[in-house]
Amino acid sequence: MGKLDKKVAVITGAASGIGRATAIRFAGEGAAVVIADLNREGGEAAVRDCRENGGSAVFQLADVSSEEDIKGAVDRAVKEFGRLDIIYNNAGLGGAVGPLEKTSAENWDRSFSILLRAVFLGIKHATPEMRKQGGGSIISTASIAGIRGAAGLHAYCAAKAGVISLSRSAAIELAKDKIRVNCICPGLIATPLTYNRIPGGEQTATQLFAAFQPWPRAGRPEDIAAMALFLASDDSEFVSGQAMVVDGAVTSGMVGGNLPQAQSGTSILDDEWSGPSFQMKRPS
Repeated sequence: MGKLDKKVAVITGAASGIGRATAIRFAGEGAAVVIADLNREGGEAAVRDCRENGGSAVFQLADVSSEEDIKGAVDRAVKEFGRLDIIYNNAGLGGAVGPLEKTSAENWDRSFSILLRAVFLGIKHATPEMRKQGGGSIISTASIAGIRGAAGLHAYCAAKAGVISLSRSAAIELAKDKIRVNCICPGLIATPLTYNRIPGGEQTATQLFAAFQPWPRAGRPEDIAAMALFLASDDSEFVSGQAMVVDGAVTSGMVGGNLPQAQSGTSILDDEWSGPSFQMKRPS
């Protein structure tokens, strides 16, 4: 038996990176998964991966800045599989990047609509379905950037801190319904969202990330998927309102310096906006 037998999960941003690794892991543990993402090609590939790993999965086109789309993903889970046990509010992007005085209010608001507002909407629409069956697990992707600051990532840091705080307040409110609410704070994880902005791509990023932290390798999407599995399963029945740090000890003490400059001397945070990983082009 798998840890998630007969459970149904919605995972946003599941076409790549952490979301995709989690969807595959959940499917292998017996869950039926709704892959909710803007990236149709990646999402449909993730569905195939889930099925090959022994689970059921469907793709739902969803823009998490849209309340209608988030509700649609929840509704799809209920229509397709009859219930909802787990939602993982994972979709994200870099958002507004660069110096504070160069950050536009429009990009700040766009960042929050995806990084924080979408988490609120996921909790809002998942709760009634979970309450109907006597409980469930709500998980969201926060970040170590929500715990400690990072120059050039002001909107991202603020939004991820909001995810942590929202998870705590929601955990208090929903405890009576046996709905657990937790978030995960990844460290430096080698995903398209991180390595597509670094010259040299994934290979370079994994080397840089390993040198930047005490643990001697870069974080992998599967590391976060393992924590998500724990939080989704009955093993975490008494765990709620927590920000689970998965970072190779980076927040315990810095080993390296700051993330590097590109060879041209241009910072990877110089652009004003960092979009979804499947729309990003790696610098040459």
